[in-house]
Parts: sequence; C-alpha cells; structure tokens
Amino acid sequence: MSFCLRLSLVRVFLVLVLLASGETALGVTPKGKKAARPKRSLPLLKTSPVSMSLAAFLAGNDSTSCVLPFTRAGNLILLQARADTTQGTFILDTGAQNLVLNITYFRDYPKIRDPNAQRTSVTGTGSEVVKTVVKDFSFGTLRYVRAKADLVPLGHLENTKGVKILGLLGMELFRQCEMIIDYERSLIYLHKIGRKEENTYRSRQLQDTSAYHTIPIDLKDNRIIARTALAGKKMEFIIDCGAETSLLDSRLPDKILEKVEVTGRVLLTGTGNKKVEALRGDLKGIRFGRQDIPSLPVLVTNLENTCFSYNGCINGVLGFDFLAVNNNKIGFNFVRRELYLWK
Repeated sequence: MSFCLRLSLVRVFLVLVLLASGETALGVTPKGKKAARPKRSLPLLKTSPVSMSLAAFLAGNDSTSCVLPFTRAGNLILLQARADTTQGTFILDTGAQNLVLNITYFRDYPKIRDPNAQRTSVTGTGSEVVKTVVKDFSFGTLRYVRAKADLVPLGHLENTKGVKILGLLGMELFRQCEMIIDYERSLIYLHKIGRKEENTYRSRQLQDTSAYHTIPIDLKDNRIIARTALAGKKMEFIIDCGAETSLLDSRLPDKILEKVEVTGRVLLTGTGNKKVEALRGDLKGIRFGRQDIPSLPVLVTNLENTCFSYNGCINGVLGFDFLAVNNNKIGFNFVRRELYLWK
C-alpha cells in the first residue's frame, strides 16, 4: 500500500472519529489564548408517529406502550392484529394459553402435530393439538418474531358472531405486560414492561390508589388465577377475557352450590361443536380481596375437562360479568401478579 493511500485512510478514520464524538473539525488555538470549551449538545432524535415517553426511554428498548381501540361482538373484545401479511380481527382471550390462528385462513402454514396432546373444553376433548410458527406477529406497538401459535378451527365462533375471526390473542403474548381494559371508552391501555422497570412501572391511571382495589393473582399454565374463599372453602378461578359468562364447577360442595339462585337451563357449545347442558343462575356473596360482588351471573357445569396439566383443577371461570363488574375498568400487571378492580 502506498504512503499516500495509507495517509488518506488515516484522515478518513480521524474524520469518522470526530463525527462520532460530535466534533466536525480540528480547532487550532492561537498562542496566548485559552482554548474555548467545546459546546456539546444532545444528538437529535428522529421523530416517528409513535411517541416515546421519558419513562419508556429509560426502560430500554424492550419497553413499549400503546392504546388499542376495540369493538365488541356480544361480550367478546375484538382487536386488530397482523400475522405476517394477513391483517384482521382477533379476539382478546386470556383463557387461551397461546396465540391461536384460525386454520381456515392459515391452512398453508407448516404444521407441527402433537399426538399426545388434545384440545379440551367444558364439553370434553377434541382433536389433537396442531402448532405452527408465525414469522412476524404484531398489534399496536408490540411485535413478536417467530411467535408460536396453535392452529384451530374457529368457524363456530364466526357463525355465532357473524364476524371474520383470524384468531385469538392468548396469555403468552401478555406475560410481560400491564393491561388496563376501559369498557366505557372501548380502549385497552397496554404497556410492555422493560427489564429495568419490572419493580417500578405503574400506569398514570393507577396513581390514585383509592380508586381501585388491588388483588393478588398468579399465572399457572399460562392462565390467570384468582383465589378466594366461599362458604369456608378455598377456591381458584381462571380469569378469562374470552369467556362471555362466568362458570362454576358443578362438583363443588352443596354448601357452595346453595349460594347460586338458579334461573334456568342452557346448552353450552365447546370443542368440536359438542353441547352440554348447564344451569344458569346468580352466585351470591362472593368476594375477591376487598371487592364484594353481591351477585355474579354464572353457568353451573362440570369443569373436569379444564384441569391443569400438573396442578389440579379449577373451581370456576370469571368471564365478562366479572371483568365489567362496575361497567368501568379492570387492569392487570402480569409481571407483578396484580389485578386492579375499579370501584
């Protein structure tokens, strides 16, 4: 390499170093004069349609916030999301453990079959579990690369609601989030909690602690668990945003079932369009934390098929009537394992 070429490369390197440090030229100070302190300024940040708060900036790149408008089909919350190049309507369903895709619209995706696993619901067991991978899944400002998903036929939901449904947004997508559902304004406030803010982040809507009750929750098999006691028996309920009504296990002791005022009978449709009969009524005098619920509409049916893989069975499912108990707001912090019920 010639001397001139080496010298040119050195000059280019020096210019790059100066640009990186915020300097644009070498300053020469005349003899006898003090060198002026270089003025430093913060580099300009390029703006984008999604604004970034100081808290989000300090939290690091793994933190993001968004406000999602939603519509409803009956008591189901409908959100817009994109799976690769397919965009459309998904149901918010924290009762689903993972992202679920309607196989009708994703039948060409590669399929991974698990012959040892079966899909279950209150009506019994169904077909084997079929899984796939979505290269790029997103809604709001949240993005998931190579997201695992279950492929399930959802035609019975589409027929019932008269809406094209691409899938279900299950619990796995929200494990690192704080989520506040405002039923009155039809908005969801979603914040993906960064690693640096796991113990500190709290939404502005939670600043007035007198406006809501805080109830401890747990996550088990990617399901939200709330615990309480009724008639002296400890009970566990799944909180399910995709359940249009609450459920109570018909195998519970009589002293608990006696607290249900039966108003009628109904047929439940579940996996494979199977139907089972259930009693309809109002559960009286249930309490979660310091939140009293004088009357909660429930369906009483056998929940044997909803048992967990490792940790026993649940006693009930808390659906729409619980989530919108005051026709107001409900919030979750899945990192801190907290539920917020507005008064």
